[in-house]
Amino acid sequence: MSKIAQLREARDVKAREANTLNDKYPADKRMEAADAAKLDALLAEVEGIDAEIARAMKVDALSAPAAGSQEEQARALEAATRTPGQHVNPEENKALKLFLSGGLNALTQDQRNAMAARVNPDIRAAMSTTTTTEGGYTTALEYQRSVEKALKEFGGMRECATVFQTATGMQMQFPTGDATSEVGEIVGQNSAVSGADTTFGLVTLDVYKYSSKKIALPFELLQDSFIDIEAYIREVLQMRLGRIQNSHFTTGTGTGQPRGVVTAATSGKVGTTGQTTTVIYDDLVDLEHSVDPAYRRMPNVGFMMNDASLKVVRKIKDSQGRPIFVPGYEQGNPGGAPDRLLNRPIFVNQDIATMAANAKSILFGAFSKYRIRDVMDLTLFRMTDSAFTLNGQVGFVAFMRSGGNLIDVSGATVKYYQNSAT
Repeated sequence: MSKIAQLREARDVKAREANTLNDKYPADKRMEAADAAKLDALLAEVEGIDAEIARAMKVDALSAPAAGSQEEQARALEAATRTPGQHVNPEENKALKLFLSGGLNALTQDQRNAMAARVNPDIRAAMSTTTTTEGGYTTALEYQRSVEKALKEFGGMRECATVFQTATGMQMQFPTGDATSEVGEIVGQNSAVSGADTTFGLVTLDVYKYSSKKIALPFELLQDSFIDIEAYIREVLQMRLGRIQNSHFTTGTGTGQPRGVVTAATSGKVGTTGQTTTVIYDDLVDLEHSVDPAYRRMPNVGFMMNDASLKVVRKIKDSQGRPIFVPGYEQGNPGGAPDRLLNRPIFVNQDIATMAANAKSILFGAFSKYRIRDVMDLTLFRMTDSAFTLNGQVGFVAFMRSGGNLIDVSGATVKYYQNSAT
């Protein structure tokens, strides 16, 4: 068993022990001093193991051999993203690797025909074996899924939002209506009913073209067969596309970019004076109850915050001396259990502001109401024009069309906690 696996197993043991001890006391019963001290010690151990796991993962990333580790990661990623009953298409993977290393000229005619059938007409027209810029490659399904999985793990928004794919990029409109304050009436015999019109609105979901920015690779890297060029390109795409999309899905303005969940959310609670870099238990309770009970029963309802804010929250205790943060565990219960705050899941998103004066540092609500839309598949272009050739390089760029918006009515779905100004 690897060191990381041993550490995770040890963390699970301590996390379960902390959960069992915490569950001994109902909400109206104060925790005994001895048990409170024991629980504090367990939580400190969990935090220490988390730090050890993070260090071990960094060491593994630095010390792993380039070829072996990348190949293992690629295989593991493919296995993790494969749906039951679905298998990797070896011909698609082979064609993609040939395209990355040798361009369209390296593909057989059958592979080119299959590739062209999946590409939209504009890209298909750009494909050529006689021009220096060779055109686009619509990536294989397994490759697309692996990139999507990494985008989900990278930021936080794809983890809890509703993600779907469309065949075109035409504007989508979602009708909305707010009937929360509308009531009926009692009428007498032969009396006319009153009029009360309801108001409808529209929320649009546009898509935007994201690029990975150009990636320049030296000929030597492509020619050295021990380099897994597919895994290398995948890692770059995951990092670049993941960062920009999660940033926009979180704090995007909605003008020329997606409207982020923070931008779309409304105020649920403003911290009391002095809470510029902290939050108190009562404010978190107020934030939770600022969202209507109807939305609190929806999927993916929980808290979202930066990891630095989570560190602050982990130290808060309720009036009975119990920590309001309960660590999750990875194994058992099938799939494990997530970290919980006020018995709600926690979504870590590093694009949420850290606690500071006036910062919108914590969100609560039904994050499944945030819709992320991807148009078709990720497309790779391979470029061998003079700008790259004279430097002994081959260029790559990827495009992915995506958009996001909170399908909300009157700002009721997701609320934010804002730190005090002073």
